[in-house]
Amino acid sequence: MTCINIDSLTSVTKIIRTCPSCGHLIKYEEKGGIHNLPGLPAGVKFDPSDQEILEHLEAKVRLDAHKLHPLIDEFIQTLEGENGICYTHPEKLPGVAKDGLVRHFFHRPSKAYTTGTRKRRKVHTDIQGNETRWHKTGKTRPVVLKNKVKGHKKILVLYTNYGKQRKPEKTNWVMHQYHLGDNEDEKEGELVVSKVFYQTQPRQCGGVNNNIKNNSCPPPLPQVRTSQVGSQFVQCFNPTTLISFEHSNPTMTTTSRLPNFNNLPDASFIP
Repeated sequence: MTCINIDSLTSVTKIIRTCPSCGHLIKYEEKGGIHNLPGLPAGVKFDPSDQEILEHLEAKVRLDAHKLHPLIDEFIQTLEGENGICYTHPEKLPGVAKDGLVRHFFHRPSKAYTTGTRKRRKVHTDIQGNETRWHKTGKTRPVVLKNKVKGHKKILVLYTNYGKQRKPEKTNWVMHQYHLGDNEDEKEGELVVSKVFYQTQPRQCGGVNNNIKNNSCPPPLPQVRTSQVGSQFVQCFNPTTLISFEHSNPTMTTTSRLPNFNNLPDASFIP
């Protein structure tokens, strides 16, 4: 619900909007823009889902006054030209810091070269020729809304020390880029939205050997194999641990003893 009251004496447009999430009435004055708004309560965060991000992008692209939230530019800033994401280190982007918080930006990708369709990912090159650039990781994923593909999402990681005969170094800077449409790749100059953040949480556990060495993950459980020998049920662990149980009488107290291996076939199940 939107109520508009125009004060002819002060040329101020007084507007009341209803928050679509909680129904709270928001009163503010508009003088060619949004002014005199009260601050948001502590703890309020802008954390839209993939689908909601594309809805904000669609409203921005179409300039749909009914869908474009009046505060969206306060939460998703627009970066243009040489101030864009692929021209500026994320540390120098407005509001971005190594605090793990996510910042959102509207921007327009550009070509890396005058010919071809490859997009610019290079941020800058230092005097030694080392490049800092965004590198796409994983597959481009479709974002589905109401059983239809609304757009696509790319995940990129910032690398340094790019160059010939150099080993690129992975940083903790991450970017999720969203664009509208059925195509997996965005068009040149198309408006997209990206969220940028510094990953402060430890990455998921990798190989087993590294996990045990770093004590970051529990060691793997021992491998267990079983075999039926007469009335005896034998479990074989690695390292070798042999325990036999009698199943003829469930009420009997379970005892542990070494099984009789004299009647085993040639193909032994002992590790």
